[in-house]
Amino acid sequence: MKLPDEVRGWLAKRYASQHRHWLAAGDAEIWPLRIALGMPTEAVAMRQPAAVREWSERWRAWAGPGELEWTERRWKVLGQQRLPQALLISGPAQAASLAGELERWQRAAGRAPALTDRWPSLAPLLPRLFDMLADFADADFQRLQDLLAWLLAHPDSGLYPRQLPLAGMDSKWLEPRLGLVALMLSTIRQRPADGASTHALCGLKRPPATLRMRVLDPALRAHLGGLTDISAPVETLAGLTWQPATVLIVENLQTGLALQDLNGTVALMGLGYAVDALGSLPWLRQARCVYWGDIDTHGYVILHQARALLPHLASLMMDEATLQRYSGLWTAEASQASACMLAGLTPAEHTVYDGLRSQRWGQAVRLEQERIAWDDALQALADQGFSW
Repeated sequence: MKLPDEVRGWLAKRYASQHRHWLAAGDAEIWPLRIALGMPTEAVAMRQPAAVREWSERWRAWAGPGELEWTERRWKVLGQQRLPQALLISGPAQAASLAGELERWQRAAGRAPALTDRWPSLAPLLPRLFDMLADFADADFQRLQDLLAWLLAHPDSGLYPRQLPLAGMDSKWLEPRLGLVALMLSTIRQRPADGASTHALCGLKRPPATLRMRVLDPALRAHLGGLTDISAPVETLAGLTWQPATVLIVENLQTGLALQDLNGTVALMGLGYAVDALGSLPWLRQARCVYWGDIDTHGYVILHQARALLPHLASLMMDEATLQRYSGLWTAEASQASACMLAGLTPAEHTVYDGLRSQRWGQAVRLEQERIAWDDALQALADQGFSW
């Protein structure tokens, strides 16, 4: 016997798992939804008269959405009984009401036709658009429609988001929603994304990728008017007419900021997985290049990717001896890289990578470069031929 609260709970779970599909499916597919209430037999009623009486009374007092279906039973001992048999839910709005989601459902269902009447090809996408339809402010929903219409009319504008001639449009509004906009555009155009970036799908200009660089040699700083710490677009740095003797690629920003002057050296900092930018800097090809990252699985994957662009790239303090020496400073990697083979690693580097992935030294062992004593780090630089 299902009591009203049990039915509400069951319907709330059903709503959570299926409401997005309901938005796209329309009313004809599953409605009305009939929820059997677990009507007891006469034997059960005789064994549990109080429970059956409470169950029946609770449903007689039902004032919620839906229509109760009653049935007559002629029992041999207990006589004729009129009992609730099922609750009929006429449509998704009633289900949303019982699940405590009526306001969001009504907003989403009310807005969906504004999109599908204008762009019918969006209809299959409605399940993925539900949260937007339910939660956008009215001004944001109108702004989204205006943006879609403008981008469809100007597919290759080449503008930055800030340049779009739409009221209230700026990069702070658009950037967090750019993936959604690109998805809707590719669906309306009925053309696959084919790996294009979200900016490209919208016909917009992508903000230039920037690199953070410290110029650690006074003679090299003279090429830049004495500047020491620079963040600039990759294309700008690629055009520098200089030739550093050494480029130190440092994963940790604080480590890079702490570096003192080093003869003939510039440092690139905090690239993470964006190491593809290294391939755009022609002056790296003639420089001695050294990568200094964390000893963890992702650090070695980044090293592997960077070495595909710079085959002569050496590593610094990313060996088993360093890992073992600072075992008291180990932390744990939140999630480890999954790649099995990294062809860009040396045999010694791959041995450490395999050891980290196989938990040879413990669970998800990690040594962050920032935890190594600074005096030890400077000595390691000296041992590798860096001078100051």
